[in-house]
Amino acid sequence: MSKGYSLKNVNELSGGDNEFIAVLVQTFLEEIPPDLDSMVQAVNSDNPQMAYQYAHKMKPNLQLFDIDLLAQIKQIEAWSKTKKEKEQIIPILDHIVSTVNGALEDLKADFS
Repeated sequence: MSKGYSLKNVNELSGGDNEFIAVLVQTFLEEIPPDLDSMVQAVNSDNPQMAYQYAHKMKPNLQLFDIDLLAQIKQIEAWSKTKKEKEQIIPILDHIVSTVNGALEDLKADFS
C-alpha cells in the first residue's frame, strides 16, 4: 500500500540530513492538524476569509511532503472569494481532511 506522502522534496531540501528531515516532519505533524481543524471550522462557520488563510498557509507544507491536494486547496481558495454556499465545498473539504489525516498517520507510523 502506498503512503500518503513522499519525502522526495524533503530529501532535496535537506540534502539528506536526517536530523533536518526529522525536524521538518515534526514541524509538519505539529502545525498541520490545528491548521486543518481551523480550516474546517472556518468553512463550517461560513468564514471564507479564514478558510482561505488556512488553505493558503497549508499549501506549501502539503507540497513539500508531496501530498497531492493542490487542486483541492485551490478550490477552497476560489470558494472563499465567491458567494457560493458552503455545501458546495464540503465534499472537497472532506477529501482534503481524509487525505491529510492519512498522510499524518503514515508519517507518525514512520517517524515515531
